[in-house]
Parts: sequence; structure tokens; C-alpha cells
Amino acid sequence: MVGCYTNRMHDVPADMLAKIASEIHACTACPLHATRTHAVPGEGPPEARVVFIGEAPGGDEDLQGRPFVGRSGQLLRKTIRETGWREDEVFIGNVLKCRPPNNADPVPEQVEACRHFLMAQLVILRPKVIVTLGRHSLNLLISPELKITKIRGQHIKKNGQLYLPTYHPAMILRNARLEPEFRHDLAKAKALCERS
Repeated sequence: MVGCYTNRMHDVPADMLAKIASEIHACTACPLHATRTHAVPGEGPPEARVVFIGEAPGGDEDLQGRPFVGRSGQLLRKTIRETGWREDEVFIGNVLKCRPPNNADPVPEQVEACRHFLMAQLVILRPKVIVTLGRHSLNLLISPELKITKIRGQHIKKNGQLYLPTYHPAMILRNARLEPEFRHDLAKAKALCERS
């Protein structure tokens, strides 16, 4: 099967991702550690050629310690599979590694306390494509000036890294008419990922 999951000679061992995950579980850098049930480092293999990054864990994610397992996560994972990836081929994570109370939007202090974990994960993963889900990952990873409604579906290269912004799947649950665009964006990410 042609896909984005390939063995590369210079893979960084999975234990480096595991070490970051351990640091995330022990982190007390912002107040969210006091209200979390579980930290949610993200999941996927070090060989993943595509990475999906959302904003923060929700209630289901906090309970399970896994990213994107609630309703919006089920939509994301279903669309990933329907696009032709296996879930074990992709890395899924968030900007924040702990749930904000009441699923509030991330605030700058939380993002600053957490961003080094995500950046370290991305250095280890070296994905071919990063799919930003919603405005928070778009604004952190690409530019704080960009609007998701204006830029979604357009691939962007920044510092040698290829990005494809799209809607957060929670937006699709609120507005089903956007689902064809979301599916199109994930299919485009797969096509970009498969280019040599």
C-alpha cells in the first residue's frame, strides 16, 4: 500500500517521543496540571509522515489520556481512514497537552507553557505534512495573522516544512455543510504526503 508511513534510515527512536510524553505527564508549568485527569501527549509512530494538530484535549481525551477520542475525534479518525490512511500511520496531537476547564480556548500563557513539547515532537517526527486543525494550531505553527476561513485547504511552506490548514473537526460537527471541504483537505494532505 502506498502511504505516508515509510521506514527511513535516520528515524529517531520511539523512546524519544516516550521521553517527551513522560515530561508532559510530569509537567506543572501552568495551572492546567492541577485540573487535569490525564495529560494527553499525542499518539502515533515516529515514522509518521503526516501529523494532525488540534488545539487542546476535551473531556473524553482528559479521561482517556488520548487525543481526539470524543465526537470530533471520531469524525477526524473516520475521515483519516476514509482518506486511505491507517490510524497507526499518523501522529495526532494538540497544541495544549492538558484540558482547559470547560473546554475553554487556549490562552497565550498556556500555549507558551506547552509549546516546547509540541515543537520537540515535531523535530523528532520530521513529518512531510502537518495538518493544522482549526485556528489555534494554525496561528501557533504558521502565523498569528492568518484566518482559517481564508486559508484552509491551501498548502503553505514555512522554514522547509509543508503545512495544510483545515477546519477543526468540532467545526464540522457544528456545521455539516463544511464536511466536503474538510474531506477534500485531508485528501489533499494525503496527496502532498505521497509526492516524492
